[in-house]
Amino acid sequence: MRILYLLFAVVLLLFQAAPGSADLAFADTAECRSQGNFCRAGACPPTFAATGSCHGGLLKCCSK
Repeated sequence: MRILYLLFAVVLLLFQAAPGSADLAFADTAECRSQGNFCRAGACPPTFAATGSCHGGLLKCCSK
């Protein structure tokens, strides 16, 4: 059973994403976040407006 805990810890470390790793793949995501906005899959919340796209056009960039 002890090896099961060790294996679980190793798997968690292997699949842990590095901070900011997604921003390098999509320039539109980096641009959206650099302006203080955020990306969302569905519609933007009521007080926000969609100002662009994220993740290659799959998500919306929401801003105040």
